[in-house]
Amino acid sequence: MKKVLQVFGLLTWLSMGLYAQDKFGSIRGTVFDKGTGDPIPMANILLEGTKIGTTTDNNGFFSITRLMPGSYTIVIKVLGYDKFTKTLQVTEGKTLNEKFQLDETAIELSGVEITQEKQEAREEVKISQISVTAETIKKMPSVGGEPDIAQYLQVLPGVVSSGDQGGQLYIRGGPPIQNKVLLDGAVIYNPFHSIGLFSVFETDIIRNVDVYTGGFGAQFGGRISSIMDITTRDGNRKRFSGKIGGNTFTAKGLFEGPFAKMKDDSKVSASFLLSAKGSFLEHSSRAFYTYADENGLPYNFYDIYGKISIYAGMGSKISLFGFSYNDQVNFNNITKLGWRAGGGGLNFAFVPGQTNVRIEGIISYSSYKIDMTESVSPPRSSLVNGFNIGLNFHQFFGTDKLSYGIEALGFTTDFRFVNASNRTIYQTENTTEVATYVKYKFSKWGLVLDPSFRIQYYASLNNISFEPRLGVKYNIFDWWRIKAAGGMYSQNLVAANSDRDVVNLFYGFLSGSDNLPKYYHGDEVGSKLQKSQHAIMGMEFDVTKLLTLNVEGYYMNFEQIININRNKLYDDNGENATKPEYLKKDFIVESGYSWGVDFTAKFEWKNLYIWMVYSLMKTERTDEVQTYAPHFDRRHNINLVANYRFGKKKGWEVSARWNLGSGFPFTQTQGFYEFIDFQQGINTDYTTTNGTLGIQYADINKGTLPWYHRLDISVKKIFTFGKNLKLEISAGASNLYNRENIFYMDRVTYQRINQLPILYNFGLNFEF
Repeated sequence: MKKVLQVFGLLTWLSMGLYAQDKFGSIRGTVFDKGTGDPIPMANILLEGTKIGTTTDNNGFFSITRLMPGSYTIVIKVLGYDKFTKTLQVTEGKTLNEKFQLDETAIELSGVEITQEKQEAREEVKISQISVTAETIKKMPSVGGEPDIAQYLQVLPGVVSSGDQGGQLYIRGGPPIQNKVLLDGAVIYNPFHSIGLFSVFETDIIRNVDVYTGGFGAQFGGRISSIMDITTRDGNRKRFSGKIGGNTFTAKGLFEGPFAKMKDDSKVSASFLLSAKGSFLEHSSRAFYTYADENGLPYNFYDIYGKISIYAGMGSKISLFGFSYNDQVNFNNITKLGWRAGGGGLNFAFVPGQTNVRIEGIISYSSYKIDMTESVSPPRSSLVNGFNIGLNFHQFFGTDKLSYGIEALGFTTDFRFVNASNRTIYQTENTTEVATYVKYKFSKWGLVLDPSFRIQYYASLNNISFEPRLGVKYNIFDWWRIKAAGGMYSQNLVAANSDRDVVNLFYGFLSGSDNLPKYYHGDEVGSKLQKSQHAIMGMEFDVTKLLTLNVEGYYMNFEQIININRNKLYDDNGENATKPEYLKKDFIVESGYSWGVDFTAKFEWKNLYIWMVYSLMKTERTDEVQTYAPHFDRRHNINLVANYRFGKKKGWEVSARWNLGSGFPFTQTQGFYEFIDFQQGINTDYTTTNGTLGIQYADINKGTLPWYHRLDISVKKIFTFGKNLKLEISAGASNLYNRENIFYMDRVTYQRINQLPILYNFGLNFEF
């Protein structure tokens, strides 16, 4: 690793040296909110009278290079802020470092010809990628009293939710284990609470969320399906502020302020941010919901996040952050589950003096521990913890950009599970992974090329993965764009949950293992990794200035999937040497695919926002003996979201979401029998021994559950008492027409358990 860092240091030094000899000049800077000092992402940066422009990144930073010496008028446009202009003088071989502070505006910006989102659509490949801000999330109905990223992710194209309870997301055929979640660069192993309305992330601290549902570039690795990259904002650097609130589900508090205030002439400023929220649904449900029994609804959780940020110079900053998440569930003494997560880290961005290089880094630690007990099966537990370190370089060449970096991570997994055949499967592993990547974005003549390459080494498995990837977009017309992406992906982590869980809430982790069958369908298993290949094509249409359409078709080939062997019957020893490997190994090999087509339409007109999504998809898996549809294979999925603001100062807001999905597959019951486990071997007297209830299952997932549909709605009223004081009152309902959507069926008693019924909510938030 030391040698790799030395190579990157040498490359950076050479690039700086070459840039110093450049005959051109450059402009770089950071765009801030003047009221809070928070950087503004996705702001339009234009040089008046030219076709030269860009957008700011998640840290509000931009760089425009290779400018001929002369006078330029820079224009900054972003919705919600006054237009900003400033004339700058560019000189040969010099870089201008600027800080821009924008004022919020109450004036409608309908006359802005190009929004930051549409400009980014022309200049970036943006295939299977959706960027979300806190303001976008708040356009969703405030189900549970608060809009949440968990609710927004459920309406994205290609995303299937397991429902109100369980909270897991399946993205284009990939289960949760194949989805990587990053919070300020740190790995989050479980981002969703057991009640599917809430994530662990507080909406008010989110700056930006980039969701990649496939075809992502080489800057990300270690997962074969999708990426969710979450960036939190920094604390207010101008004044002490915050928000406190409560509703029928949760209570929360947010506090932020400066250690060293940001001023026009100051080079250094610092701030803090502290957020906490917790659920008391177990208690409040007994008062508000008549169908809740004396124990209330069984969901309890709390989340805490803290951050300290220090800005030093133009575009340079360092942040320290920490988090603690907890979740507890008790389903009528049938299933008890609890998990806790915690960690923290340091990330930084550094912009050397007269160069076109930006350096970013992350050092973090994260842990996750889950325990589950059931009345009908032995307990199980899973632990994963470890570190990740990353160093990234970004070099700008006009509208082109070169990125390269290195990443190292190490983690420990500890898992114990007893399967239906009373065979114990356990694992304790220490794993190390090292990766390096290079990525180049080329943009000219309406063509955007984004090739990248990643090399990932899995030390514990002694496997190396070479992963070429490519994204491409062509602007046929200003209003019509075609795009494509593809690549190769790998990962080590394996899921530890069972498809036969009564309640599929157990979300554990295993490291890839050597305990695999030697052959799969007659072919030798050469690699111990999970692997996939993505192929995606799509088109974007700006039908009018108000209506945008997006169509994407995809094929995900899951070449090799490693799963825990739920069918293990024999111990892997000499006595069972003649038994098939797939009946005695701890893990088995599977393959599969997922294909689909996603249609998305977005309509925005003044204060009306409408988002429409239809996804057609199919997912299939093949193990050593059968081909089957996994339990999350949903053929049709429709989401309609609407948001409208009205009244004086747009103080009223109404939001609604309707979801319709075809039924999930499930395994039917054929019959029951007395199961005798013959624990005493040949000495077992089966004529007098009392057995347990055995279940004869039909072929896996050949049945289909009923269709799922649900309507959520909310109404908000905002009262303003001066410049910084606001009171928000909200009311809403989840599952407004009380649809009985099935959760699971108790096979023994034939008792049907439904998803959550109609849930009313009321809330108050005070902002200061």
